Amino acid sequence: MEVILLEKVKNLGVLGDKVSVRPGYGRNFLVPQGKAVPATAENLAAFEARRAELEKAQQDLLASAESRAAKLQDVTLVITRKVGMEGKLFGSVGSADIVEAAQAIGVDIRKQEIRLPEGPIRLTGEYEVNLSLHADVVSALKVQVVAEE
Repeated sequence: MEVILLEKVKNLGVLGDKVSVRPGYGRNFLVPQGKAVPATAENLAAFEARRAELEKAQQDLLASAESRAAKLQDVTLVITRKVGMEGKLFGSVGSADIVEAAQAIGVDIRKQEIRLPEGPIRLTGEYEVNLSLHADVVSALKVQVVAEE
């Protein structure tokens, strides 16, 4: 399936690229998310007419992501949990818990932006969690998991 990308998609292409993807990926993810349109003659003409507008929107998103990353540099989230022997948590700390803790201190983070490559946090300690704020902007967020008194 041929699609025209309406924004930069990691490991696929940038705005305006005409790429070939598997039909399910294009039909079920890229098109419904507004990241691409099918590569037809009409859509190609419509894209070229809107190209400057889309490029401006992408620059605004990138600038917004970079400013958010700068604000998150010095933020440390402290999450308290019940702990058993040897610092092991009863349960775990996942993306939803990190979002909840961030919102409690007034930091805007979405669950989809959080990257936990090793899975949820299961031990007390200090961790660095990656946030994918944009295809080009990855920020680190410090998360400290402490034992509940």
